Amino acid sequence: MHSAGLGREGEERAAGLLEAAGMSIIAKNVRSQRGEVDIVALDGETIVFVEVKAWSVYGMEDLQYGLNLKKQRRIIETAKYFLSTHREYNRKAVRFDVIFVGKDALSGEPAVTHLASAFTERV
Repeated sequence: MHSAGLGREGEERAAGLLEAAGMSIIAKNVRSQRGEVDIVALDGETIVFVEVKAWSVYGMEDLQYGLNLKKQRRIIETAKYFLSTHREYNRKAVRFDVIFVGKDALSGEPAVTHLASAFTERV
């Protein structure tokens, strides 16, 4: 499967995982001039901006390369853009999660791992 298809499939699996955990999906593929957020969800009183990494070759241990500080800044800037255009969520707490869709390092079986509060905005 090519990377765009793998990415879409990963995002669908991630959205299903979030919904199964009781979260509501607000938006997908939110774009701004600065970047993109894959999924925006509501977890109680917290708005969650989710980056999905769906890799067929690399493992979760490689997230540091696929989610470096530059990528984190782009996600944060896009989250700020989203909040500026959807003011009904401005009083919510904000969280940045990562969902890894790939293979288990030991078994090689498909795996979905949710890393809540994977990073924060740095001031």
